[in-house]
Amino acid sequence: MGFRDNEVYQRHCEWMQRAIALAHNAALAGEVPVGAVIVTGDYRLLAEGENRRERDHDPTAHAEIVALRSAGKALGNWHLTGCILYVTLEPCPMCAGAIAHARLKTLIYGADDPKAGAIRTVLNLPDSPASNHRLEVIPGILEGACRNQLQEWFAQRRRTRRSEDTR
Repeated sequence: MGFRDNEVYQRHCEWMQRAIALAHNAALAGEVPVGAVIVTGDYRLLAEGENRRERDHDPTAHAEIVALRSAGKALGNWHLTGCILYVTLEPCPMCAGAIAHARLKTLIYGADDPKAGAIRTVLNLPDSPASNHRLEVIPGILEGACRNQLQEWFAQRRRTRRSEDTR
């Protein structure tokens, strides 16, 4: 990982644990388990979100978008300058665009998304000429736990579908 400041790394892990707990709540509600937490520059909780697409019947209700909306309301401003977003899965193109527009200081995510990751894996929107904002990105915080949570949820979903098909 290469963090020079172990205290900062521990703080990142603590906030990612909170995002993982939110992802767990989403999974219990039948959603893809992704959780997001936004904190201020001095690490005070500002907003949280979890996937809500199924519950809200809203294709934009990704954990990041839910958290960004809540943070904007909490601050009374859509500029989230100086804030840090923790999310369990690398953001998709929609979320990466919203993150850039919100002017977040830092994005910290757990697992890469090899299908739709728009931060480093499939696309690199933060560093592209299309981005109007430079974003610090720290990938891989609690990567194994984030990846395992997603893999286990999808495996369980496949098992459930197979057992329903054999009835």
